[in-house]
Amino acid sequence: MTAPALEVRRVSMRFGGLKALSEFELTLRPGELVGLIGPNGAGKTTAFNALTGVYAPTEGEVLVAGARVDGLKPHQICARGVARTFQNIRLFRELTALDNVRVACHAGAASGFFGAWFQTAHHQGEEARILARAEAYLAVMGLSHRRDEVSRSLPYGEQRRLEIARALATGPKVLCLDEPAAGMNASEKLELMQLIRTIRDRFGLAILVIEHDMRLVMGVSERLLVLDHGVTIAAGTPAEVRADPRVIEAYLGDAYLEERHLPAPASPPEGGGPAAGAGAP
Repeated sequence: MTAPALEVRRVSMRFGGLKALSEFELTLRPGELVGLIGPNGAGKTTAFNALTGVYAPTEGEVLVAGARVDGLKPHQICARGVARTFQNIRLFRELTALDNVRVACHAGAASGFFGAWFQTAHHQGEEARILARAEAYLAVMGLSHRRDEVSRSLPYGEQRRLEIARALATGPKVLCLDEPAAGMNASEKLELMQLIRTIRDRFGLAILVIEHDMRLVMGVSERLLVLDHGVTIAAGTPAEVRADPRVIEAYLGDAYLEERHLPAPASPPEGGGPAAGAGAP
């Protein structure tokens, strides 16, 4: 088996008396594409924030390629191989598309202040390589024609793709996408689904996706985890998860069954806890 790119071990997150995330567990191997779903307030973004250093977990461990990163700053975790996007786009709005990606490429730059000040040969060579990398990532995301346009002027769907290009430019082992399809129309969502698969296959990344669009997340993910009130209530393939009574009750709802002409699931046995294996895929 391939060594895990990301391991999350019994991570909990408390804010005063509120436990927003409870003993969350996840293992992601290179090339895996996993979805994280659940109702609003279920703890999905809290989990992302705990993985990427926005929050320091109250309990538990986060390991990237076998090394613990919980408690580190976001930029330190990024340098160790975890990149993310956000629900609300966070581009450098006054910079061009190219410069947004170049900034991310500098995360792994070796040349420092003096190299830049004196324009050493090493610095100039590194800058040329960074420029080539940035242009390559724009091409992957279909944004080469927007190279010199200010990012705030781009159409919404292209701003979303630019944010993914910038995350890729940090050279991650794990890519966390927080509602990447938010605000997109149907055709843009279809293109995004294909693009996420292409990114996974081309770069061999482990990808974790939060998404409310069920068609997209179930179409693109190999495994799903379902959170409700900070607790993992189910884990498995998309087919297993969408048939789970707890998931239907907590998130999908009867309308989901009616829309797809599916029979209502049997009620879980009395006293039943979370689905077997939930939280430990």
